Amino acid sequence: MFLYIFYAMFILLIMLAIYLAYKIGVADMRRRIIPDAYLFPLMIIGAILTTFFPWPHDIGAGVMGMTFGYIMAAVIGLVFDRIITRRNPRADTPIGMGDIKLIAVGGLWCGPLGLAISLVLACIFGAAWSYRKKQKFIPFAPFFIIGGILSLIITAFLL
Repeated sequence: MFLYIFYAMFILLIMLAIYLAYKIGVADMRRRIIPDAYLFPLMIIGAILTTFFPWPHDIGAGVMGMTFGYIMAAVIGLVFDRIITRRNPRADTPIGMGDIKLIAVGGLWCGPLGLAISLVLACIFGAAWSYRKKQKFIPFAPFFIIGGILSLIITAFLL
């Protein structure tokens, strides 16, 4: 009986995470914003799954991936901000705080290795989309979410 409740809770959390990831992707495509109302529950679900359920990595690797992802994305965002605002002080920065927090949450879900895989896949998919659509703005969240899902599959089944 307890085992059924355990697996039902796991499936419920995964379904909720998929819904939240979908809402994040849609919000970034439409409004160029990643709402914290979807991002923080996704982080909490990731922490619960990596702690209590069978996952490709443990909570220690998740926290390490989260820390690395946040620091790396924040440094890249700061560098882009400094370069762009020197040229045009009124220009928008190419990476926002929502993207930085999303990469940190992706590090929690995927771990350090999975974060690297998901970032590479997200950049490839985003560049292909930008080339095909001939757009300057690339909504990073949908491509990062797809890359994160694929990296979870890769790390869980292939590595």
